[in-house]
Amino acid sequence: MLRVRSAIGALGRSVIPCLAVLALLQACVSTPRLAYTEDEAKLAVIEGFSGIRIWADAPSDAFIRSSLRPVPQPGKPFTYLALSGGGGEGAYGAGILAGWTAAGTRPEFTIVSGVSTGALIAPFAFLGSRYDGILKELYTSGIASTFVEGPNPVRAVFGPALFSRAPLREAVSRYATPELLAAIAAEHAKGRRLLVVTTNLDSDRAMIWDMGAIAATPSPRALGLFQDVITASASIPVVFPPMLIDAVAGGHHFQEMHVDGTVTTPVFTFPDNFLLRPDSAPRLTGPRPQLFILMNNRIDPTFHVIEDVAPYVAMRSFSTKNKQDARGILSATYELAQRNHLSFNLTYIDKSTPETSGTGFDTDYMRALYAHGYAKGTAGDFWIHAPPTAAGTPVAMR
Repeated sequence: MLRVRSAIGALGRSVIPCLAVLALLQACVSTPRLAYTEDEAKLAVIEGFSGIRIWADAPSDAFIRSSLRPVPQPGKPFTYLALSGGGGEGAYGAGILAGWTAAGTRPEFTIVSGVSTGALIAPFAFLGSRYDGILKELYTSGIASTFVEGPNPVRAVFGPALFSRAPLREAVSRYATPELLAAIAAEHAKGRRLLVVTTNLDSDRAMIWDMGAIAATPSPRALGLFQDVITASASIPVVFPPMLIDAVAGGHHFQEMHVDGTVTTPVFTFPDNFLLRPDSAPRLTGPRPQLFILMNNRIDPTFHVIEDVAPYVAMRSFSTKNKQDARGILSATYELAQRNHLSFNLTYIDKSTPETSGTGFDTDYMRALYAHGYAKGTAGDFWIHAPPTAAGTPVAMR
C-alpha cells in the first residue's frame, strides 16, 4: 500500500476543518462526466480491440473459454508469478527478482499478473532477467520518489487527487516503449500471458486486462492503452487521479473510470469464482505446476498508536483492511492449490524489516528494501509454502 504519512501529517489538522466547505464548492468546479448506463457498462468494449479484458468475477466457464488462458508449452512446466500492490515497497519485489536471477533458479513464467506497483513490475518480470536493471533503476535511482512530490490539498479537494499523475505517467511512458510491446507480443504469441488488474469505479468491480493481447493488436492506440492500463492499476484514489479510458457500447461513446487494482484485490491469483469454488478451476497437466506469490508489502498485523486525526485513522483503516483482504485471498488460493495439486510459494515483507515513517517512496527506504529482497533472493530461502495466520505465522507447512 502506498503510505503518505508525511504529506498527510503536514496537512492534516489544517485541511480537515475546511473539507466540508470545500467539498460543497467542488461541485461548482468539477467537470461533469458523460453519463452511461449499467447495461452499457456490461457491454462496453475498447474500440479497435477484441478479447483484451474480462471481469474478475465473471463465471468460471467464461475464463475457461477466454483467450486469457495460457497455451501449454511442450516440455515446459506451468509457472505462475502473482505480484501484489505495495507502492514504493515494490522495491522488495524488484530485489527478489534480481536475487532470484543471481541464484540461477528463476524460471520463465507461463503467466505473470500484476496489481498496482505489481503492474509496474509485471511486464519486466514477464520478459525475464534481462530487464532486472530497469526495475532496479525504477525503485532505487530516485525516479519512484518523484511520484509523491508536491502534495496539494487544494487540488485534492477541487480536483481528483492529492498528487499529480504526471511523474507516474512519465515513468510508465519512459519504460513502456514500442520495443517493449513488441517483445511482449512475441511472448504472447507463444501462449504466455501477462495480466494486469484495475478497479472500474463506475461498475464497482475488478477488471483483468490481457496486456499481451493489447500489445499484439495492430492498432496505433495499442501503446497508449497499454500505458493507460498500467497507470490506472497504480493510481490509488485521492492520492493519484483516476484514469478515464475511452469505451463504447451500442455506438455510444463514453469514458470508464479506472483506479488502483488494490481497491478490489491486493493481489490477483485466480478469478473470484475459482477461489470461491476450487473444484471449478481447470486441472493442469504435466509436471507439477508452480504458483509464486510475491507480496510487495506487509501482511502481518503491526502495532502503532495512531493519532486521533482523520487522515491517520483513514490510512490505518485502509492498511488494516488491505492486510485482512490479502490474508483472505492467500488462504483461498492455498486451498485451491491444495485441491488442484499446485505448488504454493509465498514471500512478503516480514516484521524483521524496519518500516519507514515517510511516504513509502523514500529513496533510501526503497534502496534498503531492494537490498533486503536481493539478499533473500540470492540465498534462496525466501519462500514459505502456506499463508500466514492473523498472528503472522504459517497455517501449515508441506
